[in-house]
Amino acid sequence: MTEPDFRGASTVGEAMLRTPKVLDASATVGEVRALFEDDHVHAALVVSGGTLLSVVERPDLDGQPDALPAYRAGQLTGRVVAPEADLYATWLGMSRRRLAVVDASGRLLGLLCLKRSSRGFCSDADVAARAQDRESGCRGGPSRTAPVSFSASPL
Repeated sequence: MTEPDFRGASTVGEAMLRTPKVLDASATVGEVRALFEDDHVHAALVVSGGTLLSVVERPDLDGQPDALPAYRAGQLTGRVVAPEADLYATWLGMSRRRLAVVDASGRLLGLLCLKRSSRGFCSDADVAARAQDRESGCRGGPSRTAPVSFSASPL
């Protein structure tokens, strides 16, 4: 097994993205489908007042009507982790590439994003650089318009 590169981080909170893309509670399944047209998006985080309501993944949308509230299509079980969790142990146990990072009250703090190589985690700088490349028309084609209720804001 190749050793991971965690860039010096030892906890989930040290490695998480601090400005994940989020959808508010009014988001629909149709809006999440539009968000998933970007193949870099693996999970949609649905929040209300900073509290994470649901993590929606592509398979959750199968058979769901576009008008359904998105939070009803997803779930939290198996899709969240605490910021103080050990990063190496979390990495070893990850069965999906994205885990929402929440505090004990359910407030969304960030997103732990496993890189495609599975050897480390995406940083805010990595995500910003990729977004800039897409906006310029490089790598990945034209950027897509996000749903109205979509935002990327610091938590």
